[in-house]
Amino acid sequence: MSSMPNEPHASAAFFVVVALLLATSALVSHAAQRLRVPAGLIFLAIGMLAGSQGIGGIAFDDYHFAFRAGSAALALILFDGGLNTPVDTLRRSLAPAGLLATVGVVGTMFGVAFVAHRLALPWSSSFLLGAIVSSTDAAAVFAVLRSSGIQLKHRVGGTLEVESGINDPVAVILTTLLTRQLLGERLSVWLAALGVLREIVIGAGCGVAIGVGARWLLSRTRLPASGLYSVMTLATALFAFSLPTLIGGSGFLGVYVAAVVLGAGRLPYGTALRRIHDSLAWLGQVAMFLMLGLLVYPSQLLDAAWVGTIVGLALAFVARPLMVALCLVPLRFPLNDVVYVGWVGLRGAVPIILATFPVLAGAPGGARLFNIVFFIVVLNALLPGTTVPWVTRRLALESEEPPPSDAVLTIESFEQLDGELLSYYVDEALPVVGMTLQDLPFPEGAAVTMIVRGRELIAPQGDTRLEIGDHAYVLTRPDGVAMVQLLFGRPESA
Repeated sequence: MSSMPNEPHASAAFFVVVALLLATSALVSHAAQRLRVPAGLIFLAIGMLAGSQGIGGIAFDDYHFAFRAGSAALALILFDGGLNTPVDTLRRSLAPAGLLATVGVVGTMFGVAFVAHRLALPWSSSFLLGAIVSSTDAAAVFAVLRSSGIQLKHRVGGTLEVESGINDPVAVILTTLLTRQLLGERLSVWLAALGVLREIVIGAGCGVAIGVGARWLLSRTRLPASGLYSVMTLATALFAFSLPTLIGGSGFLGVYVAAVVLGAGRLPYGTALRRIHDSLAWLGQVAMFLMLGLLVYPSQLLDAAWVGTIVGLALAFVARPLMVALCLVPLRFPLNDVVYVGWVGLRGAVPIILATFPVLAGAPGGARLFNIVFFIVVLNALLPGTTVPWVTRRLALESEEPPPSDAVLTIESFEQLDGELLSYYVDEALPVVGMTLQDLPFPEGAAVTMIVRGRELIAPQGDTRLEIGDHAYVLTRPDGVAMVQLLFGRPESA
């Protein structure tokens, strides 16, 4: 009982440390923008500096907690990605992304295993290493692109986005099976293949069912406060991740599919919900990388530096590009697209979390594998990561879509309103350029409600002229959308 008075102080000290780490990560994230590297790499470095061998001196080696917290963070990240993946994008990109997420992952594992074995690692450890680093992280790619103001063409961007959303299950299954083999269990190739198929089918099936059920429930339940809808969607994410896992399926695939299905329908306060989950995904990413940085002991990295560097280079220059070519060339992807997807398949937090599997299982050499994976992820972020904007422009894969508006105007309501607020970019090819609003042949009930011109917000008047580069927000009834689009073209994405 005498220790009880100290508990509030210990809790306060803990939260002070957490607050400082989170705030520091957010404040220095602009460094990632200037360096054109994934922000996760900056968060990882902060975690290392705060660790037991850094200036912070924080002792942390709880791999069990790191695995559980990291899995929860990944579920939130995948849910956010699925929520913002249009069904059309999934449909168009499913074939190439599906090949990359299955054949590509397995082939990458074999390529990495061959190189690792040549560097004197046993075959069992080599294949496990290949499985751990076989999945990609499109969030890292798009973070770099957003920071540089670049938008990818739809086919390439959709392929990378969907691949990263569905390739984690295969990597997780292979890592689990190979870890068990490293511990002495016999591994049947046929049983492993059936296990992969079972997890994919159960995960996808649960994801669809949970997504449909959550969409039905949200559209028919009026909660007393708008903030409670985000509680419901958070519960959906956790349920879609945990239920498939409990019944032998892939929770990572389940949560992604559930989010895609949920986002395909009308959501109450949909724009606000997406912003909340974007914030949760960033929080998960920051916390995950900080925690993984705390797990790393720099003094132990030297032993893994040589193998990690060689394997990382082989992954970036040979294994990944070769498997992408084998998967995409038969689908008649242009050469530039194949080269790009092969080069920018960045690795993120997933491989580092998977590297905790052998450590938790007590597998021989598990700690060294963790350090090797750390080197591979860092090298992968530095090498392809810093070149993403340059390669995008060099291969002419930058989208011709207009830049997003600096301001976003939305209408949030539980009910389906009899009207739509649409945003249009005014480019030089539109007939409305130079016209005043009073001269536009608007359908009845339609009007421009706001114009964003650079950093200026303009309240439209009848004599206001539309200029090239404007973002015009038009309020119209549903039966007037077609006429408005004849004037302004295709609306901008929300």
